[in-house]
Amino acid sequence: MNIIKRNGKEVGYDGEKIISAVEKANNEVRERYRLLPSQIKVVEEKVRLKLQELDHEAGVEEIQDYVIEAIQQEGAFRVATTYTVYRYKRELIRKSNTTDDRILTLVEYDNEEVKEENSNKNPMVVSVQRDYVAGEVSRDLTDRILLPRDVVDAHHAGIIHFHDADYFVQHMYNCCLVNLEDMLQKGTVISDTMIESPKSFSTACNIATQCIAQIASSQYGGQSITLAHLAPFVDISRAKYLEEVRAEFQENDLPMDQDKIRAIAERRTLEEIRHGVQTIQYQVTTLMTTNGQAPFITVFMYLDEVPEGQTRKDLALIIEEMLKQRILGVKNEKGVYITPAFPKLIYVLDEDNVDPGTQYYYLTELAARCTAKRMVPDYISARKMREYKNGDVYPCMGCRSFLTPDRFTPEGKKHKYYGRFNQGVVTINLVDVACSSGKDMEEFWRILDERLELCHKALRCRHERLLGTVSDVAPILWQHGAIARLKKGEKIDRLLYNGYSTISLGYAGLYEMCLYMTGKSHTDPAAKPFALSVMQRLNDKCAEWKANENIDYSVYGTPLESTTYKFSRCLQKRFGKIEGVTDHNYITNSYHVNVREEIDAFTKLKFESDFQKLSPGGAISYVEVPNMTDNIEAVLSIMRFIYDNIMYAELNTKSDYCQVCGYDGEIKVVTDENGKLVWECPNCGNRDQNQMNVARRTCGYIGTNFWNQGRTQEIRERVMHISTSPEF
Repeated sequence: MNIIKRNGKEVGYDGEKIISAVEKANNEVRERYRLLPSQIKVVEEKVRLKLQELDHEAGVEEIQDYVIEAIQQEGAFRVATTYTVYRYKRELIRKSNTTDDRILTLVEYDNEEVKEENSNKNPMVVSVQRDYVAGEVSRDLTDRILLPRDVVDAHHAGIIHFHDADYFVQHMYNCCLVNLEDMLQKGTVISDTMIESPKSFSTACNIATQCIAQIASSQYGGQSITLAHLAPFVDISRAKYLEEVRAEFQENDLPMDQDKIRAIAERRTLEEIRHGVQTIQYQVTTLMTTNGQAPFITVFMYLDEVPEGQTRKDLALIIEEMLKQRILGVKNEKGVYITPAFPKLIYVLDEDNVDPGTQYYYLTELAARCTAKRMVPDYISARKMREYKNGDVYPCMGCRSFLTPDRFTPEGKKHKYYGRFNQGVVTINLVDVACSSGKDMEEFWRILDERLELCHKALRCRHERLLGTVSDVAPILWQHGAIARLKKGEKIDRLLYNGYSTISLGYAGLYEMCLYMTGKSHTDPAAKPFALSVMQRLNDKCAEWKANENIDYSVYGTPLESTTYKFSRCLQKRFGKIEGVTDHNYITNSYHVNVREEIDAFTKLKFESDFQKLSPGGAISYVEVPNMTDNIEAVLSIMRFIYDNIMYAELNTKSDYCQVCGYDGEIKVVTDENGKLVWECPNCGNRDQNQMNVARRTCGYIGTNFWNQGRTQEIRERVMHISTSPEF
């Protein structure tokens, strides 16, 4: 039985330490109020039994609560008080320096919480450790100096989550849509070096990856680019090859056969497209940014972003090559092709590609094969997005954060999305709101409004942290085109208002909230109206704040990763284990149907579409499917359903590889002899995470470095949303 120390280190339970601590408190009181030695042993036994009943590893604070409870049960209230005072004094001493021990444990790779905090960071690598060390310092300063006490306390209690506190000290925003068109067409500056507009497609791809790395190092969330911004450079390369081939024909006194010349030039153009796409895929996968991971980059594939004609045909060629290379995958250290985490791909379904016989349906079929093999692309329905976003179609920033529709561009002008960003996120724990109400509906709404105002206060802190920021802090963003072309020393303030950027009110646990308050899942027709009314309240509050402050607050379906475990542990500590509500090591992401609930893919997507509409700041739905590589028609059926019914969705397939035996099926989650969830190859029994490649979509993006116990349990408990039978 293990416990988690305050510094995040996992150690074995030692009952003698409890006995020693209680004895010290016992000796501080008068003899007639003391516990007997036998009673002290009983206290330790009660604590040990309590810990054995838990389905998670307890932290020190939780254990101390159990100690006080056990002392009180023995009737030694003065001993309990003395123990509490001692605990408080020790806490004050610890608060005088809160970072040293955590930093030392993480650089020695001895911090269990950090090991599993981010499924795309390897905490063994020094660059990752450097980022984590800086993050610990940032969290400490944020807690002690930068945030109000009530926001900090609510964050630590799991009532709200103040995202990315490890970056809050710096004047950084969350995520963005990169204006790659501006950077490529007008030139940019990287590390004080002028980069002129490229003269070929391959050079454009090379510059794009350099920009991606620089941008990733200047923000803490995801970024998105569109292939449409690269497409014009294909014809520039084509023209160059036409000139070269004509010159070669002349030099060799060959007949000037224009058809042959064009054919040769086109072959060279296609080869350059292949190399350019390969540059993007491999550089993104192998680059390491200053935050210790590959750039969190999404690539958007939408044909109608460019005019009909040669540029659209060239964009189709780029998309085709991008899909083919992703189907192939990238090689791991054993030389075996596996699924990379990035870049994330998004494919837009529209009238010209969604049905058999349409012009670009061949790309849709290729996308389906790619999804079946590599879990990407994800799909945006142009039909539904135009309905939700005032007629516009554009990508999310990273995995799911969407900008609000453009409301600042003059009428008749092209709406602006690239070059805009998100200021940050604060998430409300809806399960805690429900449990705090004690099932009293009037009290629920009162607490919800109170908590929303606390989130508003925290979001204002995020906004005000960016106010006054000068463009010099990140020249690639603010001065050289990724976001803007501000002057040196100019403040970014005007980009924080009037809809240019967004700020997100996240939410989590709609399912558990509904189950606690109504006794039913939100998929039940009797409970769905309540769930929708809560979603509407979140939107109403955002609209109210926006009207008062001219800041684009927006409701966001939070992609909990490590926080799902944190929230569940906090709920268990505050309310105990409530069946179906707090008795698992995770809570449900945003509005999603609970992972344990039996529901088919089409019903799930249709149901969730009503909630996605009420998450304008970002959301993504998914269906859990088995290996679909031999059932592409089923994938295409789901894609067509997405187009008709929901704005943004994905298919969660499986893509694993065991380096010990070469097994390339699904690696399973099992329980080891200590009750811990571990990954195991079903073919050879390998449990060494360093000897396997596992890719799972956990929060809208693919993770490849494993997950904490809460998220791992959630992955294990996912039900399939389509039949595994071949006749599907």
